[in-house]
Amino acid sequence: MERPSRRKGGGGGKKGLVIGGIAAAAVILLGGGTVFALTSLSGGGTQPHEVLPASAVAYARLDLDPAAGQKVALFQIAQKFTVSKDTFKGDDMHKALFDTFKGLGAGGDIDYAKDIQPWLGDRVGVGVLPPAAGKKEPGIVVAVQVKDEEQAKAGLNKLMGEDKPGLSFREDYALITEDQASADNYAKAGDSLADNTDFSSDFDSLGEPGILSFWTNVGKLSEFSGDLMPSGAAAAQLKSTRMALALRFDSAYAELAGVVSGSQDMGESKPITLGNLPATTAGAVSLSGAGEIVTKQWKELEKSLGQTPGTQQFTQLLDEAKTKYGLQLPGDLATLMGENLTVAVDSQGLGGDQINVGVRAVTDPAKAKAVVDKVLNGMSSGGQAPPLARVEGEGTYTVATNDAYAKKLSEEGGLGDSDSFKTAVPDADSATFGAFVDLNKIESMYTANLQGENKANAEVLRAVGLSGKASGNEGSFSLRVLFD
Repeated sequence: MERPSRRKGGGGGKKGLVIGGIAAAAVILLGGGTVFALTSLSGGGTQPHEVLPASAVAYARLDLDPAAGQKVALFQIAQKFTVSKDTFKGDDMHKALFDTFKGLGAGGDIDYAKDIQPWLGDRVGVGVLPPAAGKKEPGIVVAVQVKDEEQAKAGLNKLMGEDKPGLSFREDYALITEDQASADNYAKAGDSLADNTDFSSDFDSLGEPGILSFWTNVGKLSEFSGDLMPSGAAAAQLKSTRMALALRFDSAYAELAGVVSGSQDMGESKPITLGNLPATTAGAVSLSGAGEIVTKQWKELEKSLGQTPGTQQFTQLLDEAKTKYGLQLPGDLATLMGENLTVAVDSQGLGGDQINVGVRAVTDPAKAKAVVDKVLNGMSSGGQAPPLARVEGEGTYTVATNDAYAKKLSEEGGLGDSDSFKTAVPDADSATFGAFVDLNKIESMYTANLQGENKANAEVLRAVGLSGKASGNEGSFSLRVLFD
């Protein structure tokens, strides 16, 4: 495709349509994403971050022409659901973008085939910039990939009606922002967000950017986000934090992947033990290193709670833990969490009166027993102590709702051999936190009141898994939804 020359558009105006553009991208992802064309498998070309300003502190990207593997995977998943399998017949997702704009009240008397289709490209990006001098609100720039500059200028001006923001062009993109001077300056800039070393490093770590991707410098964004971001000690911890996310697809699952960098040092944690749970496990969550984190961060946590509105009830619970149960905080809490803490629910017994639920901690079993005794004694004084079974192992302490499950949970199990688990929780042997729900094992519970297509679509879901690593001041995670 021949690159259009740079030309200036007209008009100075308002941010209403720019904000509408951001909303449009979100609506397409959540509501219109079932219409997608497999007419092209290139996935190449200039990305929005190659034309957006280098000073952006947040960035979102929607790709209507991702890599071939992403398209094929999305198509295969869509065929599994009655609500989407009939819509994948060459329908144009670009038109869905236009229809969403129309739904937001933009465009007036616009004909998609005549006014939009000839110039609309495959990618849309949104950049959030620090407030300009003398202003409090952040700047917003929308980059829309175009195939023809003159047609794009005419189509965008007609689409936006009287409220025309600034419009200019850079390479294959129309840059839409609050005023014309800013649009022209962004179009003439010698660098871009792609030249921002923080951004490029984070996006490289993220890998495949998928259909939708997002990046933000949390610390810089927090400087002008007001009440939307934490304050006090929590804000200080986020000062140098950055995050990147990507929504991507495989034929067996949809994945939200993310990387976090520059956060406060989280130390080194041992791998989680989800894979050692019983093969009959319906759901579980596991976290390593929580005991050490609680010990190191307790003073900051108390300080943050004192500065955060709405935390009075939690503070009262902490006071009650000390006075009623005699707990020494944070020491006793750190003992219970230990090197690794895993909470699990078994699929056997879910339909009966006795649900099998338990907690297994990798910790000093004698110290853990003493802490649990404090809690149970305190609850007994008020007549509220539940019957619990406990097993002291070698370096582990297990508490469950009955003796049989406590014994089962304290032993080595075979959940890690399950294909669903291995796919949903990648790299479980090295992950430091994770969660897993085998939806097939509890399917009868959540589909009992469903009928027809609703039931058929729910039965497609197979499992949900979360896995991630936190080491030093960097972390990564993967959230996957699996399909049968």
